[in-house]
Amino acid sequence: MSGANAPVDGAAADEFWAEYRAARPDRALDAEPPSVEVFGDHPALTDELLGLVLDGTKRATATLVAEFRHEGQPLPRVGSHWIACDSAGRPRAILRSTELRIGPFSSVDAAFAFDEGEDDRTLESWRDNHRRYWQRVCPGIGVEWHDDLDVLFERFEVAWPPEVADD
Repeated sequence: MSGANAPVDGAAADEFWAEYRAARPDRALDAEPPSVEVFGDHPALTDELLGLVLDGTKRATATLVAEFRHEGQPLPRVGSHWIACDSAGRPRAILRSTELRIGPFSSVDAAFAFDEGEDDRTLESWRDNHRRYWQRVCPGIGVEWHDDLDVLFERFEVAWPPEVADD
């Protein structure tokens, strides 16, 4: 692990969203602009996870509810969109939430771990990798890590750009 992700390019994300809205007005119905995010907490992880999204492997993600609270962001809704950026801050994909569930870390199941597409896609590796990740993240958001923390389990589809979109 080294370095930090570049800040997201808000102007490029706005343009990316505008392109999607122009092409898919039937789908881009969000009342507010989507959030602009990165996966992971360092460039190598960010680009690895985004690569899994772009190649079709990753169709789920998990975020501590406390992370949303810390960032002052509302929880996503089914049908809402968000923009995933690479480690250089460039928007690369617009994701649309298709399923959301809040539960303790310990409630993740093997199907969700597989859909996240990471490591060997097993429940055991999901728990190990996410526990280590959140143990790194929690001090920075003022939360003490434990296995009962609430997690937002999210499944999504890739909505944009067309060459990697799911539909």
